[in-house]
Amino acid sequence: MLHQAWQLYGRWWRWSSPFIHLLTLTVVTFGVLAPLFCHRLLHSYFYLRRWHLNPMSQEFLEQNQQEGQAALHYFEKLQIPNASEASGSDAFQPLLLVTIITVQRRNDFHYVLQVASHFHRLLQKCGAHCQSHRILLCNVESDPSSHQDVRLLSSFFPMVSHDRTGENPDPRMNQFEKEKQDYVFCLEQSLLAYNPEYILVVEDDAVPEEEIFAVLQHLLLVRFSKPYLRDALYFKLYHPERLQRYFNPEPMRILEWLGLGMFLGPVLNWVYSWATGRPSLCWPLVLFFALYSMGLSELVGRHYMLELRRLAPTLYNIVPVTECCTPAMLFSAPSAHRALGYLKGLHCQQGFAKDIALYSLLHTKGENAYVVEPNLVRHVGMYSSLRLNDNPKLL
Repeated sequence: MLHQAWQLYGRWWRWSSPFIHLLTLTVVTFGVLAPLFCHRLLHSYFYLRRWHLNPMSQEFLEQNQQEGQAALHYFEKLQIPNASEASGSDAFQPLLLVTIITVQRRNDFHYVLQVASHFHRLLQKCGAHCQSHRILLCNVESDPSSHQDVRLLSSFFPMVSHDRTGENPDPRMNQFEKEKQDYVFCLEQSLLAYNPEYILVVEDDAVPEEEIFAVLQHLLLVRFSKPYLRDALYFKLYHPERLQRYFNPEPMRILEWLGLGMFLGPVLNWVYSWATGRPSLCWPLVLFFALYSMGLSELVGRHYMLELRRLAPTLYNIVPVTECCTPAMLFSAPSAHRALGYLKGLHCQQGFAKDIALYSLLHTKGENAYVVEPNLVRHVGMYSSLRLNDNPKLL
């Protein structure tokens, strides 16, 4: 008996044993290589928050401040066009209207200038494919004339303002309800001013990615031809990176995670079998490599896996939506009318902001909504218009 146990022990622990190979691979991957290469990845489990969060947050703020100054210089050097006011009398009906909602914030970051300059540059770069797109500014500052950046932008883009200077204060009006009413106003004015086929409502701290118009063109002309997508209430173009992990109660993420394991398990098993000269398919090895790849992808970060989809517009994913957040929301004209009717009947407050209000409509009204992955905008506003924070962090 002892002799048999010793033989079994010898087979498992000799260097040529698959057990030793896989144990070594696991220890080296998760104990050495992954922590070594991923300790500065913000959305990875291996991120060393205590070491990197403060300097990375400060570096981000300084870089964002520089980008704000660059956006200011961009418009200072730009030649002023003839028209500057939005008018519903214009017979042109855009395919896509980009409506930028803005409120006065920290002047030194020029958030709205960053967003507007990127959209303007990308529209120029897009050329003929984007001739049917327009940009509209929606100024929701309580005193519109006090918004300095908008005064500069009004020379380049059509603009509407939600002027409240002469109104009596509503005792039921809290900051979250005001934000919802401003959102309703901008969405309504977008429909009245241009009657576009689609409206992209962007908050003033959501900077577009370089490929946004190429992806939107593919979505509008190809993907949205499917009835279940065409009738959706809205499409989110941004979801916080920290909430994009596989280990999540959302069924689609779990299925995607399992699919990744089912694909990489046999592939890695084949690579291992080829490297060691063993039989090409061994189900225990397939299971190990499936779990290995699933664990590694989750710990490194699903966000970084999603970045691979930027290789082509056709690779972008459209999945059922989740609650948070609303930096960039795409509506069709019919769905915008429905959303307006719904939102006007809801009252927002702390714990029930406009993003949660919109999400609640999916259950109460039987609507559907989706999120596009990876994100098509970057959220750069570390200083919120709703919550005061003198020392913001990236996480």
